[in-house]
Amino acid sequence: MTFPPPTVERAAQRQTVQLPPGQWRARAAAHAERADALTAGHRARASRGEKHPVEDFLFTYYSYSPAMLRRWHPGPGVELLDAADDPRASWRWYTDGSTPGSLVVDRAAMEAEKAPQLATVERILRSTAARPGRFGCFGLHEWAMVYRQGEHRHDVPLRLGQAATDAVVEAGELRCTHIDAFRFFTPDAVPLNRFAPTRETQPELEQPGCLHAGMDVYKWAMKLGPLVPGELLLDTFELARDIRLLDMQASPYDMRPWGAEPVRIETPEGKAEYVRRQRAFAERSNALRARMLGAWLGGDAERDAC
Repeated sequence: MTFPPPTVERAAQRQTVQLPPGQWRARAAAHAERADALTAGHRARASRGEKHPVEDFLFTYYSYSPAMLRRWHPGPGVELLDAADDPRASWRWYTDGSTPGSLVVDRAAMEAEKAPQLATVERILRSTAARPGRFGCFGLHEWAMVYRQGEHRHDVPLRLGQAATDAVVEAGELRCTHIDAFRFFTPDAVPLNRFAPTRETQPELEQPGCLHAGMDVYKWAMKLGPLVPGELLLDTFELARDIRLLDMQASPYDMRPWGAEPVRIETPEGKAEYVRRQRAFAERSNALRARMLGAWLGGDAERDAC
């Protein structure tokens, strides 16, 4: 897996790929169609005032709307020809290209205005991918969020009941490295965790075996905005969706009414299944991290423009 050089080392210029209007408009339309298919269930439930504890999570946890997911960007280094009348001409972070009537993503302006945030995103993407994955947590972070707690985040019954759920936590070992999972631990579960992640230590603790770090690849893609090609953004969303399913299958909640069969991590067989799928997600997430950095910082503009 090849990563582009760090920001401070990369060349200031990159070759620009020119896309004729028929090509880039077809890509934008295909992106919108794919995004609509991915969000159809959520949008239908929202219109009826219904909620799905597995499938609607990504729209509340990350607060990114279907409309944001639907917006296609070509990524930096791609010039959209004959685009003067396109709505993108009024979008932020777009500017005139070298050819009259063309548009390009204004990467320089975005990097200048958002330098601290983008530096953090780059650091987390690189450092996470560079570390070996940890595969011994067995999804107990969700169990730690209900440990010795009468009221739970989700209005879903516990599959084993409270006492047996607590016993699973006590028989295992909490090894959560992700601040946005750890911050929901119950007070009694906090001191049981091997790590004490904070927002400041996030770049030092993130690792590709973590399901939440894998879901967060979607978050980083959203924060990079037009620096990430639309097709790649939807790939990160699909990864987050697939990870969320395992996250809830391995949780203490009984998700069978929503079609999610349990991964019984309280058993050796369940632990083995969890780790197998966890390793596959680590590989997928690292591949997407490499593609995001390549599309943004150089090396993949030509490929992602095809």
